[in-house]
Amino acid sequence: MGSFSSFDISASGISAQRARMDVIANNIANADTTRTPEGGPYKRQRISFCSIYEQTIGNRSVPAGVQVASVTQDATDYRMVYDPGHPDADGSGYVKSPNVNVVEEMVDMISATRAYEANVTAMNATKSMVAAGIEIGRG
Repeated sequence: MGSFSSFDISASGISAQRARMDVIANNIANADTTRTPEGGPYKRQRISFCSIYEQTIGNRSVPAGVQVASVTQDATDYRMVYDPGHPDADGSGYVKSPNVNVVEEMVDMISATRAYEANVTAMNATKSMVAAGIEIGRG
């Protein structure tokens, strides 16, 4: 694997974690949304990744990065919150609220941020190795 492949792998990781942070931010922004254009409360979104492989000589698969496989709705049930004054409350005073747990989303956001930073660090390390190699070649 060459240094440019390393750049591509790190870049794909950065891109994937950025997409993950966007999904998490959207979940947090809609944590209290009880009405959507589709009808009903907001449904939490989940993101899935898959590996990207490139074929090389000898049919050996070499990792080439990661990409977003899908963004799907979480199947977890809505939260029922007692709020009889809410315009969306049912006859018993309960409101269907989104299945978003803000604490869980914040933990996921921290994890995504750390993964993003790790990919940036890997890219910077590769850049330093390439620069050192160029310096050795000059000397």
